[in-house]
Amino acid sequence: MGKTSFLQDFKAFAMKGNVIDMAVGVIIGGAFGKIVSSIVADVIMPPIGLLVGGVNFTDLKLVLKPAQVVDGQEVAAVTLNYGNFLQVTFDFLIIAFSVFLFVRLLSKLSRKKAEPAAPAAPPAPSKEEVLLTEIRDLLKEKK
Repeated sequence: MGKTSFLQDFKAFAMKGNVIDMAVGVIIGGAFGKIVSSIVADVIMPPIGLLVGGVNFTDLKLVLKPAQVVDGQEVAAVTLNYGNFLQVTFDFLIIAFSVFLFVRLLSKLSRKKAEPAAPAAPPAPSKEEVLLTEIRDLLKEKK
């Protein structure tokens, strides 16, 4: 297998419609994820934190081992950051719900397109068809 065959195969693969559509979806999905993360962190979570006592969820943590000074150097504390986990979980739930609504909307639109239109009235017969029908009827009467 030569280099040109490999490159041609890769080009054919990369230029397929599905691959390009998927790449666009991933890029837009990444940007959408950032928007949703900002909405959750900056708009939704502050009021919820205020309702539960002024808590910033990303700051919630369980200290397993406090910070120490060993030989003149500070050793960082060992913490379990469950607040950040809660924040990411809220992000996921909102993104999943948004995608669900979008897919539901697309499926409703595609169902409307797929519904067959009422059958159209048959086209009016041409002059030749009318004359042939008259001739046929006259021949039937003579028999």
